[in-house]
Amino acid sequence: MAKGPDAFRTISEAAEAVGAPQHVLRFWETKFPFVVPVKRAGGRRFYRPQDIIVLKAIRRLLHDEGLTIKGVQRLHKDQGLARLAAYGDPDAAFSMDAEAAAPPMRPNETVPASSGPSERELRAILADLEGARARLDAVLAG
Repeated sequence: MAKGPDAFRTISEAAEAVGAPQHVLRFWETKFPFVVPVKRAGGRRFYRPQDIIVLKAIRRLLHDEGLTIKGVQRLHKDQGLARLAAYGDPDAAFSMDAEAAAPPMRPNETVPASSGPSERELRAILADLEGARARLDAVLAG
């Protein structure tokens, strides 16, 4: 029987979904304080759907975008968990805490016209631009 989309995942299921070995997920827990799976009796880890999104974002940023661990930590510090999670799945409705609320609009900001790109497409473009900016910041700081 297949699990539902909101079901918790074991570490082996999470590792498969993220595309990283189990020992790497455990290592990331030591480097990223925002990666906190639920632990049951005996220390067995269970990952929520939100955890999987965050882990996918970390994997993408480290492996595909070329950020360092410090770069991902800095991105989290500067932009928050919801923005970081957008790298894992830009289409996902990410909600883990109060950070997940959409950023407020700036005073002269307008809603995009319906004839242009969709909000989802714009968010994906923004996530890519923010990733490029983070990589540039990491290079300049390094």
